[in-house]
Amino acid sequence: MPNPNEAPTQQIDRRFSVAPMMEYTDRFCRYFHRLLSKETLLYTEMVTSAALTHGDTHRHLQFAAQEHPIALQLGGSDPAELAAATRLANAYRYDEINLNCGCPSDRVQSGMFGAVLMKNARHVAACFRAMQDATATPVTIKHRVGVDELDSYPFLCEFVGTVAEAGCHTFIVHARKAWLKGLSPKQNREVPPLDYQAVYRLKADFPDLEIILNGGVTTLQQSLQHLQQVDGVMMGREAYHNPYLLAEVDQRLFHRHTPSPSREDVLEKFCRFVEGELSEGVRLGHMTRHILGLYQGVPGARKFRRHISENAHRPGAGTDVLQQALTALNELRV
Repeated sequence: MPNPNEAPTQQIDRRFSVAPMMEYTDRFCRYFHRLLSKETLLYTEMVTSAALTHGDTHRHLQFAAQEHPIALQLGGSDPAELAAATRLANAYRYDEINLNCGCPSDRVQSGMFGAVLMKNARHVAACFRAMQDATATPVTIKHRVGVDELDSYPFLCEFVGTVAEAGCHTFIVHARKAWLKGLSPKQNREVPPLDYQAVYRLKADFPDLEIILNGGVTTLQQSLQHLQQVDGVMMGREAYHNPYLLAEVDQRLFHRHTPSPSREDVLEKFCRFVEGELSEGVRLGHMTRHILGLYQGVPGARKFRRHISENAHRPGAGTDVLQQALTALNELRV
C-alpha cells in the first residue's frame, strides 16, 4: 500500500485518460497500460461506497506505485457514505477521486446512483461537497449529456452549473444521453447518438471549468481534434482491445521526446510483474486476459491470443505461456 506520509500526489494532466470500465480496468490492466504510456491518466473500475465501507477495503483500493497518475471512481448516492469511502481512500494516495453519475446499468439504478443521479443536481452537489470535504485530493464528476427525457442543453448546463457552484472544477462528459429503461448498458454505449457539439458548447459556456470529452473516441487523431475544443479526452474500449495505440500517446498528445516502447519490451516487463503476482497466488489468466490485444493488427496476432486463452487457465500456468505465445506469433511473421 502506498505510504500516506509520502509527498503529495502529483498535479494531474488530464489531456488523455483511459475510462473506468467494469470487469476491465482492474489493477492488472492498469499496470499493463502504464507500461505503454507514462502520462495517460488511468481509472479504476467503479467501486461502490458500500463495498469500501462494509467490504474488503484493501482488495478494492490497492494498486502499484507505478500506476500513478491514477484515479479512483466511486459509485454511491449517500453523502455520508461517500465521504467515509473517500476517507478510506486517502491512505492510498490516489491522484483523483471521481463520482460516477453516468452508468446506466440496472444494478446501479437500483442503488439510486450512476446516471439516475443526473436527475437531481442538488443531491450530486451535496455528494460532491461531502467527498471534497473529506480529502485534499481533487474530486471530479463523470456524467452524460442527458438522461431519459432530460436531454436538453439547458438541462446539461443547469446540472454542471449547480455542481460547479459546490466547488467542482472538472467534469468528464460522456457525449451520449443515457436511457435508463429499455436499453442495456452496452446499447447505452452505442444507440444514443453522440453529441460532441454539446460538450464543445459546454466548454465554451463554462471556460473556467475543465471539460473532458468521453464517448466514441477510437483514434489518437480524433483525440487531437477534440483537444482543439476541450481540455481532455477519455478513451474507453478501443484502448482496451487495441492497447498498443497507448504507446504513442506520450509523444503525440503530451509532446514527450521519449521513444515508444516496443511490444516485446512491454511483454517482457509485464512478465516480470506477473511473476511477482504468481508468487502471491494470483492466477495467470486473471492477468493475461488484459494483454490479448497487444498484437492487434500484427500478422500472427490471432495465434498469440489463442495460445494465451487456451493455456493461461491451466493449473500451474506461468509466464512461459506468454513466451510460447510470442514464439508462435513470430513463427508466422518470419
